[in-house]
Amino acid sequence: MQMKNKGLSMTNHLEGNDSLLSELQEIIEGSFDGILVTDGEGNVLLANQSYERNTGIKLEDIVGHNVVELINPVWMRNSVALLAIEQRKTISMHHTTQHGRNIIVTGTPIFDENNCIKKVVVNTRDMSEIYALREELQKIKEIERLYREKLEQDEDILHINGEIVIANNQMRDIYHLAQKICNFDTTILITGASGVGKELVARYIHNQSPLRKDNPFIAVNCGAIPENLLESELFGYAEGAFTGAAKGGKKGLFEAADGGTIFLDEIGEITAAMQVKLLRVLEDRTVVRVGASQQIKLDIRVVAATNKDLSQMVKQDEFREDLFYRLNVINLQIPPLKERKDEIVPLALKFVKQFNDHYGINKKLSYEVMKELEEHDWPGNIRQLKNVIESMVVISNDEYISLNDVPWISSPGSAGMAEPAGEKSLQQMLDDYEKSILMRAKRKHGSSRKIGESLKVDQSTIVRKMNKYGI
Repeated sequence: MQMKNKGLSMTNHLEGNDSLLSELQEIIEGSFDGILVTDGEGNVLLANQSYERNTGIKLEDIVGHNVVELINPVWMRNSVALLAIEQRKTISMHHTTQHGRNIIVTGTPIFDENNCIKKVVVNTRDMSEIYALREELQKIKEIERLYREKLEQDEDILHINGEIVIANNQMRDIYHLAQKICNFDTTILITGASGVGKELVARYIHNQSPLRKDNPFIAVNCGAIPENLLESELFGYAEGAFTGAAKGGKKGLFEAADGGTIFLDEIGEITAAMQVKLLRVLEDRTVVRVGASQQIKLDIRVVAATNKDLSQMVKQDEFREDLFYRLNVINLQIPPLKERKDEIVPLALKFVKQFNDHYGINKKLSYEVMKELEEHDWPGNIRQLKNVIESMVVISNDEYISLNDVPWISSPGSAGMAEPAGEKSLQQMLDDYEKSILMRAKRKHGSSRKIGESLKVDQSTIVRKMNKYGI
């Protein structure tokens, strides 16, 4: 059945106040979902532009026609409007359009006072992008699973006592040299930026030494102890050496490390006077307590570390040359984490496991977060990476840690506003994933045009979605 006035506009089929009609038309046209309205016999009264976009059927071929005319054995085998009329209830169905788009169509009957159907309102929602995102999400999770398994099974990645991860050739050389010298009492100087793992290397050397591993490993941060206390802390003091000295005196950290290893971190921070006293210890392997004269013989290995350029300090008369050469018998220079990209993800996975065990949870790094961590510069090195991982493990509300949990991407407090994972629908999780993709693309490409080109999406779609997520 075809209506006489084929192709009539929305206005021709509605009666009432012109102003109200105009507002209603604006509202319907402003809907992102497609809207189509029929009478009780399936004659189409109106449809908006979104309906045309979703279904691929032009408005002039819809309005003024009966929905029976739209049925096609290939791409539209039934009409949800007709089903709603026949069954007198709301009907929803999945529909693949003639252009291959996936849409959800819902027909809702409206009854008059005599319980007769006077209108049917049909809503359509394009699910193509959501289905594509869900498929992409599944692919990403599969890639992540394979990536994780590869890291766990990779024979090129060494895990020493579950604590040290080595995947970088420079670090392999450093630990290989550390293994060679662990049986000798040679003084060692470890250099590198703050947070690169200098103490881990020192502990490794100690633990690999068959003669020292069962004896103390004493770590001293020379920069953290006040200058006036450092001497007594290192060398100890005799009874009555100064006001408040303990009865019987006290042995210092060098004596506490006897038989084992003392690790002097931040060695570049000690004063000129302390440098002289330390030189004597290194030459004689003896200490004299403050306020005493008796020399105490020590069996000790000394490992020093610094983030400063001691050779430059020697040139500027800020560090004794003889002490520098005494310390620098063997030098292990640890590269920064940004030069060890291949170790970032293995280290991150190790830290995630540590914090999962500590907090009794089971968080996982998403593939996109792994790649984000690899691209970061890490000015704070391994120490910063560990702190970032703990932060993300704690604040993430989902099983998978996402880009929204990365501190330099998320805004302060945003994670606390997120919904608990158990209350999130598939749509919400897909929205979160889509948002993270757009945020990453914006940081990489900048303009919506370039983002659209990289993601193979129209610029207008990118702009709309960025506005949707407030990016």
